[in-house]
Amino acid sequence: MKTKQLSKFITSILTLCLAIAFVIKFAGPNILRQYISYGIGECKNIPILCMQPDEKLFSPVISPEYLAILVPQKFPKMSISAPKGFTLVQELIKKVYYKKRHVFNQATIYLLRQEPFAFIKLYPDVQKQGVKDNYEFIRRLMYANLKNVENITDAFFVIMKSVFTPDIGNQSTAKMIRFTINDKSGYINYTMAKPVNYFDCNVLDAQGNFFKVYIKDTGAQLDLNKVYGILSTIKPVD
Repeated sequence: MKTKQLSKFITSILTLCLAIAFVIKFAGPNILRQYISYGIGECKNIPILCMQPDEKLFSPVISPEYLAILVPQKFPKMSISAPKGFTLVQELIKKVYYKKRHVFNQATIYLLRQEPFAFIKLYPDVQKQGVKDNYEFIRRLMYANLKNVENITDAFFVIMKSVFTPDIGNQSTAKMIRFTINDKSGYINYTMAKPVNYFDCNVLDAQGNFFKVYIKDTGAQLDLNKVYGILSTIKPVD
């Protein structure tokens, strides 16, 4: 997951939204929803477009024993502790942590960090809609729902939701939750169906940094408690 590619792709989507804004301004919400459905997909084939996080706020208890077996790793933009057997990738940097006999292991953790106000700098127009920081941007994105699109701003966040959500397996069984861990909070979209679990973690710290931690858990080694343990170790590196 490359920051430059992500930014370029998202900027292209934003440009598309602005280009069609005049056409759809007077067409009404129904036409706008249909436009998105034709261009991206509908809820029946992309369920995440009509899903929202569970209203229950999860405050997990992190196991010190599990944290003790994680391997601390430092990248140019962030540090994190991860379980053995996973390949860690931040942009073009890759670190592999498994023995030669596990060379075909595809378990991978992809990492991305955006600094405070990064999304506002990329899309300053969203400030007019009350989006003032990374947390509000991600909150609006996670709660975006194709069925509730009423204007171009709603459409923008639905489109962004499709861009920001990587492969999480069978979306019909996916779950979305919001959580808090010490000084961090955020949202996790996940599916747990052997032989592969998927965890799309969107994490914000108290300083406003945004971290995307996408875990492809080949072999289904992890559960939510272990994922929370991994996320609790995230730190920005400047």
